[in-house]
Amino acid sequence: MSGSLVLAGGTPDLIAIDGGRIGAEAAGRVIDASGFLILPGMVDLHGDAFERHLAPRRGALRSRGDGLRAAEQELATNGITTAYLPQFWSWQGGMRGPDFARRLCAGLAGYDGFLDMRVQLRLDIACHADVDAVRALIVEHEIDYVVLNDHLPHDALAVGKRPPRLDGQAFRAGRSAADHLALMQRLHEGMPGARERVADMLRSLNGVRVGSHDDMTPEARAGNRRSGAGIAEFPTTEETVRAAREAGDSIVLGAPNVVRGGSHDRGVSAREMVAAGLCDALASDYHYPSLHHAALALESEGLSLAEAWALVSEAPAAMLGMADRGVIAPGKRADLVVMDEATRRIVGTMAKGRFVYVTEPLASRLLAA
Repeated sequence: MSGSLVLAGGTPDLIAIDGGRIGAEAAGRVIDASGFLILPGMVDLHGDAFERHLAPRRGALRSRGDGLRAAEQELATNGITTAYLPQFWSWQGGMRGPDFARRLCAGLAGYDGFLDMRVQLRLDIACHADVDAVRALIVEHEIDYVVLNDHLPHDALAVGKRPPRLDGQAFRAGRSAADHLALMQRLHEGMPGARERVADMLRSLNGVRVGSHDDMTPEARAGNRRSGAGIAEFPTTEETVRAAREAGDSIVLGAPNVVRGGSHDRGVSAREMVAAGLCDALASDYHYPSLHHAALALESEGLSLAEAWALVSEAPAAMLGMADRGVIAPGKRADLVVMDEATRRIVGTMAKGRFVYVTEPLASRLLAA
């Protein structure tokens, strides 16, 4: 259902939708929204749950479009209307390698979907020799969010030790353990100047936001900041979070961390950081439903629903400069979540004025209108 319509009787009381945007005047087909909360569509800055749809068991996926469609359906079910799909450009190979990054970007470019799905490029700085190819990919596919990573086990490599989990990583990369170790050693030895080369490439681009992932220390955060990364994704310690705040960085924490009441790997507590005013936005990380449930968990701990929901809608949109979404206001995109006020279940998702997910009791209201 699309075109001009009005959601009336909900909270807020009346929302007019015209041509995919929030209208200033009420006109069109009226949908009974009584008993529903109407909220901005969620903006997910980092959610890699899509990977299981694109890489199920060997031979199960016949079409990349089918995988993207399945991911899109899961996103819609969970009220996420703008989704960044984190994709590595890394020496690790397999799903984290450059070839898979190119295939995902090409697949999205040729996919006719309903949601706004974009690639977040996770660039391993050890791949600094690839900066020209990376820049070309960013320009060709208009990638607007790049996150810096460094997954080399430098401590082990520096003293000639065999890194942990080497055999499994080599297998996934399609290499022998010896070849994989030799590659890591070469990249480790070639790190001088890597950060500067990557930073220079990123500075040559316009409109690209840069972040870093899993900063473990204030020093690591400072190094990434010097490389242009003003967004700190999932810093792992309170000390690092506070250093990011003092420097004026934007801080993104994990919604599953909020839902669980703590990090799965003994990192910083996202709930505590939100309570201390040290979180600017939440991301789904590895579990799309957690965005919705994290907002409700924070509401139960004293935030208003509007304050909690802003962490998954308005704040992440603003962080990446998307001024056309994240709030319900005339002229903004009609990206909306309809939630049952009593059960707090998501019963409908609208993307750019079109319902892309509907279930009961909303479905009956739409049929009756």
